[in-house]
Amino acid sequence: MEVKTKLTELDNQHLPFRLECGAVLEKISIAYEEYGRRNSAGNNTILVCHALTGDAHVAGISVNSNDIFNKIPMLKAMKKGYTGWWDGMIGPEKSFDTNRYHIICTNILGSCYGTTGPLSINPQTQKLYYSDFPVITVRDMVRLQHLFLSQIGINQLLVVTGGSLGGMQTLEWAIMYPDCVRAIIPIATAARHSDWCIGINHLARQAISNDPGWKSGRYAKQPRQGLSLAREIAMISYRADAIFNERFQRNRQINDGDSTDIDNIFQVESYLKYQGEKLVNRFDANTYMRLSHAMDLHDVGFERDGVDQALSTVKSSALCIGIDSDILYPAHEQRLIADQIPQAEYNEIKSKFGHDAFLVEFGQMDYFISKFLNKLD
Repeated sequence: MEVKTKLTELDNQHLPFRLECGAVLEKISIAYEEYGRRNSAGNNTILVCHALTGDAHVAGISVNSNDIFNKIPMLKAMKKGYTGWWDGMIGPEKSFDTNRYHIICTNILGSCYGTTGPLSINPQTQKLYYSDFPVITVRDMVRLQHLFLSQIGINQLLVVTGGSLGGMQTLEWAIMYPDCVRAIIPIATAARHSDWCIGINHLARQAISNDPGWKSGRYAKQPRQGLSLAREIAMISYRADAIFNERFQRNRQINDGDSTDIDNIFQVESYLKYQGEKLVNRFDANTYMRLSHAMDLHDVGFERDGVDQALSTVKSSALCIGIDSDILYPAHEQRLIADQIPQAEYNEIKSKFGHDAFLVEFGQMDYFISKFLNKLD
């Protein structure tokens, strides 16, 4: 399945776009991808929401042109032939069957993959926003998605789904637009960001801001050391101890070398460095700062009389999915969400992969989600 990223502008009637922080955006670009077709009744659309470093390329093989690469420079790191991050879930006869459903994924506000963010041009200065890009929230992201979908004629959603930050958007969709969403599938997420998660994000942001190349967010080149270290810190929380121990087994780069040689690093150290470098080649430090802060601000109960009250207003049917080895968003947080949503059921992935299991355990995911979707028919 081949797919191209599309790029459009938010209509002038929706501009300027006022953010929760009070700042306004005078111009907004939106990147998105679509799979399958809308039916005549307009009731088969599924919105997939991506996570922190994700993008709109959720499935299929990218066949983006040089024109798109020039408009969205960060996509160049992906190159043509890049497989979508949830390809195991979306496509013909897969969980989200493109023969039955119309799937759409929009790149979120504040990202660096086409939707307006820190690497976009500030109309007031005609220069990149960089660190001048204003503070954004998950609710800002969802409100923009809602305006965009209305703009292209989508006013009803069969399902909204996503994991991690995508799950936060999913919950906000059900609360902000209860009459637009028939069902939600939040995965490995939180009703509000815990102090544990805020602490991890704090360390990641400190890693970036303490890099001399950060330059208060006005760098000409990415602060490679800081952004790489931020990713390494995050990777520890994305996986579980079992998968690290099984994969690396305390092996060194040179196993028959001098065990006291500090330059003969452990393989797990090499792995984390590799993951950090990979992110530097495809992501932006200011974007990391803004999106991770938006996650920390996430609290569905804010100005809604608390989490329990906010979740109790959800009209949508819900399938809440937790992961037994997730240390970032533990399964008890998913059970709490399911307990407070009136029409919710809970399923749990059994996995050694930790938080990242929703990107890996497609067999279990398919079993839970296919049964849930069949109930909606």
